[in-house]
Amino acid sequence: MEPITLTTARLRLRPFTPDDADLVYEICQDPEIQRWTAVPTPYTREDAEFFVTRIAPDGWRQDGQLPFAVEPLAGGPLIAAVGLHACGPGVREIGYWTAAGHRGRGYTTEVVGALAHWAFTGLGVHRLVWRAEVGNAPSRAVAERAGFTIEGVERAGIVNNDTARDCWLGSLLPSDLGLPSSLPYLPAPIPPEPSAAS
Repeated sequence: MEPITLTTARLRLRPFTPDDADLVYEICQDPEIQRWTAVPTPYTREDAEFFVTRIAPDGWRQDGQLPFAVEPLAGGPLIAAVGLHACGPGVREIGYWTAAGHRGRGYTTEVVGALAHWAFTGLGVHRLVWRAEVGNAPSRAVAERAGFTIEGVERAGIVNNDTARDCWLGSLLPSDLGLPSSLPYLPAPIPPEPSAAS
């Protein structure tokens, strides 16, 4: 797949380039990013270079991992990263991090919304998945603001620092954004409430 660039009212989502290595390295020194995401710990300069020169471009070429660097539309440095990961036919998982100095401004919710819209209209995705380790309240807040429905907890659903951890699971469907789906959807019937005698 050819890399693309997306824009929102305030932000540009573009492919990573080798020039991003310094800022990726600097941002990923943040203990919160290392604690809650899958970036290596400790995060080295070599990790940053490998990501921007191999992982990111290979992801686009192989249509597996589609990462975007996020920067202000008006110009400025890298402030966040967001990406889609293939996890089955018509299903992608979204992941993101935001530089510490740029949190709390709604940027992450804005880029998640833009990427979800593109996934549904440009990629034919019929289900977008979000997962985060239980306790990662800021990531959950972003997902909920972007319209994800929290479906529950997956036991041992995420591996972080060689440890299987429980994670929250959420999903977003095209209909949640008022968009048509690439597949018809037949939700399960709502079961009746159990009676007192059962």
